Parts: sequence; structure tokens; C-alpha cells
Amino acid sequence: MKNCLSIAGSDCSGGAGIQADLKAFSALGTFGMSAVTSVVAENTQRVISIQNVDTAVIADQIDAVFEDVEVAAVKLGMLPSVEIIKLVSEKLRQYQPKFVVCDPVMVATSGDSLSGEGTAAALRDCIFPLADVVTPNMPEASALSGLRVESITDFDAAAEVIMRSGAKALLIKGGHADGAAVDVLYNENGRQEFTAPRVDTKNTHGTGCTLSSAIAACLAKGADTPTAVAQAKEYISGAIANADKLNVGKGHGPTNHFFDYYIIKGII
Repeated sequence: MKNCLSIAGSDCSGGAGIQADLKAFSALGTFGMSAVTSVVAENTQRVISIQNVDTAVIADQIDAVFEDVEVAAVKLGMLPSVEIIKLVSEKLRQYQPKFVVCDPVMVATSGDSLSGEGTAAALRDCIFPLADVVTPNMPEASALSGLRVESITDFDAAAEVIMRSGAKALLIKGGHADGAAVDVLYNENGRQEFTAPRVDTKNTHGTGCTLSSAIAACLAKGADTPTAVAQAKEYISGAIANADKLNVGKGHGPTNHFFDYYIIKGII
């Protein structure tokens, strides 16, 4: 059993953030752990309030895990301030985990902002050089590159800018575009597209968190980056396709992280 650590924000409604990460880790056969960076009072419709965790407490959480448990991969989610980003980067340099997957969370599915001023630049400068894979969606790719990213035709130019930060691989997610769900991976070997049919559902809360956690789990279990992305893409596509069977909340409901298990057990 490989152990995966999520350093991210907490979603009390269970669809995104730490809660989604732990579910994805478990669904893909790894043991999940967490260091909470921010407590977010949110549901499927809105973000009500945000309370960032003190950096000393974040550091203690990370230390508590690494001093006792062998960590196979780290997934980074909501790092809501420059101060927290710098602290996390220091801890990554201290412990040097084998794999780091960064989902540069900036905006919730509801449209509410989850990050403060200067975080895009801090992520590029402090976190991306330590990351094996960075997984922005289209709005995040736009914020990180300073370019307009409105369709898949804009991905290459944005990727060229973002990759200058030093990340080993970049996966720009096309969930906000029209048509099939196309994600594009950029690394030292060039450009590779991963395509899945688009599912007609409003229940997409936490898809970015879930995909990045799935990539981390697959890397931890020994997959190379393209294979990890392909396996994670297949997993999130299934979770989205079965999301309506959960019917959680009145807004953008969560994906169905354990759809395979629920099908086997006859629950759905």
C-alpha cells in the first residue's frame, strides 16, 4: 500500500478539497493523509466563509506525517496565500517527496475565489519548480500565463509560458471548453492529448481535486506520467458519468468517487 499526502483546503460538504482527495486516494488503492491549509465553509451552491490555517499548524501537520510515514506522493491543492505557498515549498524541499502533483486551485466550482493576491506568481516561483505535474484548468492557465485561454487552440501558447517555471509536466484541462473533454499534457517529450466524451451533468464539484489526486495515486503506484494521466482521466470520467446517481445537494454536486465499488455492491 502506497501512502499519499494531500496538502489542501477542507470542503465541509465533502465534494472537493481534502475530502475529495482522500476519496480518490482510497478509490485508487492508496492510503490517504492530509494537511489542511484552509477551512472552507462551502456547499454545492456557494462559498460562505474561508479561514486559513496558521502556517505553524500547517508545518506541524506536514512534519507529523513525514516524521512517521513513508510518503509516496504529495498532492497540492488550495494554497490560499503567498505565506502558505512559501511554507509548503520549504517543507517540500526539506522532505523531498518522490512525486509532487500541484492542482493550482484558485476558484471554486461555484465561481467563488479561493486564493489571495500574488498567489499565481508565488506558485510559479516556489511550487512549480518542485512539481512533477501541474494541472490547471482553463481559467487557472489563463491566470498563470497572463494569456487568454478560451479554447484548446489557446493551450499551446499558455503552456509555453507556464512551463518556463520549471515544472516537469503540465496538464491543461479542457473541461471549460465545448465538445469532448480534452486535456493536453506537455512535458519533455512534447504534447499529448487525452480525450473523453463530455458527460451532460451539473455535478462536477471537485473534479479538478479528484483528477490531480488520482494522478498522484497512480504515480505513487509506479505509473509514468502519461500513463498516470491516462489512468486518472479514465477514473474521473467514470466518477463524473456516475455522479448523478449520488444526487447530493441543490447545486453542482460531487463526482461519484467510489462508483466502481458501489456498482459491485449493487448500491447504484
